[in-house]
Amino acid sequence: MFALVDCNNFYASCEKLFRPDLRDTPVIVLSNNDGCVVARSKEAKALGIKMGVPVHHIQSEIRQHGIQVFSSNYTLYGDMSRHVMVTLEALAPRVDVYSIDEAFLDITGVNRVVALGGFGQQVKSTVVRNTGLPVCVGIASTRTLAKLANYAAKKYRATDGVVDLSKTDRQRRLMALVPVDEVWGVGRKISVKLQAVGITTALDLADADPATLRKRFSVVLERTMSELNGVACLPWEDVPQPKKQIMCSRSFGTVVKTLSGLFEAVANFAVRAAEKLRAGEQCAGAVMVFVRTNPFRSELPQYSNSASVKLITPTQDSRVIVHQVLSLLKPMFRDGYDYAKAGVMLGDLVSQVHYQEDLFSIEPSGKNERSDRLMSVMDEINRHSGVKVHSARQAGPAAHKMRRKHLSPAYTTDWRHLPTVR
Repeated sequence: MFALVDCNNFYASCEKLFRPDLRDTPVIVLSNNDGCVVARSKEAKALGIKMGVPVHHIQSEIRQHGIQVFSSNYTLYGDMSRHVMVTLEALAPRVDVYSIDEAFLDITGVNRVVALGGFGQQVKSTVVRNTGLPVCVGIASTRTLAKLANYAAKKYRATDGVVDLSKTDRQRRLMALVPVDEVWGVGRKISVKLQAVGITTALDLADADPATLRKRFSVVLERTMSELNGVACLPWEDVPQPKKQIMCSRSFGTVVKTLSGLFEAVANFAVRAAEKLRAGEQCAGAVMVFVRTNPFRSELPQYSNSASVKLITPTQDSRVIVHQVLSLLKPMFRDGYDYAKAGVMLGDLVSQVHYQEDLFSIEPSGKNERSDRLMSVMDEINRHSGVKVHSARQAGPAAHKMRRKHLSPAYTTDWRHLPTVR
């Protein structure tokens, strides 16, 4: 038996948590560089503010309704997420953190002690008491049904934020009301194809012929159908799966016109990606870099390109990755364009302990111990020192800083930002 605990309007709720004066005020949170709306409070949703809308398209609504705008504060959101997950771990024997704002709980056997609905209410009130963040709880025998239960808990106010779908008749009554595109794992494109063959609700999908689903769509959709019928097909993830790729990319705060400017920006991304690589105790076997202009500035000349290289020996050395990235970038550069975004992706990730070594490496073991020590020292300095160590190719930390005009304080992670009580 599973319980899915999902924070309500997580980013917006984190912003409101330390601003009680905004309790009934519409709040939106913007993406990197203050571009688009990525989170909305319930008041902002009620005003019809859409997800993904560029903020400059809704300036009149912001002024008219007094909508409070925040830049993304990932330091705050990450720390509040940690507090939520620690609370959940005290309530259930196993917790699978699915994303920054939701987690599955294994609650097998809980119904022998307490009713499942009562347990859901206990989880909900405990999270609110410990963190101040509102959550909804969906309970069912499979993860897909638990997601569906959570959807109902958020949508229908009469549920008081908790829905128990352990009974088959309740499952089928809800599924008859839920559009098929709201089922976990059914994307927009698949839902269009499903609707074309008469499958419009979750119940239609649950009652579909499995062999036909597999033949016309995929085995993945067949598993989703089985999950809707109470057959658990998705394994429990006690340990997070290792990353298969790492991407570092960002829109520039100001356009970049020169090759040297692109070098500095992309070197920054490469170093950051390499840091993540080492933190995950992995090595990269391939490197990819891309650049592009702003596609929304149609009056300007447009250009985009990407290039990649497969490494002979997987590495986690920032110097090697930066060198590869800059070698790829140089022939891609075209003069006369306003570059608005670039990024670096590391692929073919392998464990730093187990990977195929180069037969012709000049190092006796195929591994560069001096490189490992140097990267370890750099990471240690950058983690614990107020001064950052950079590669020569990188720009300073402020050169390509994100535009975050509406950034809230780091209330929970920086002594200087502690709220003041008067």
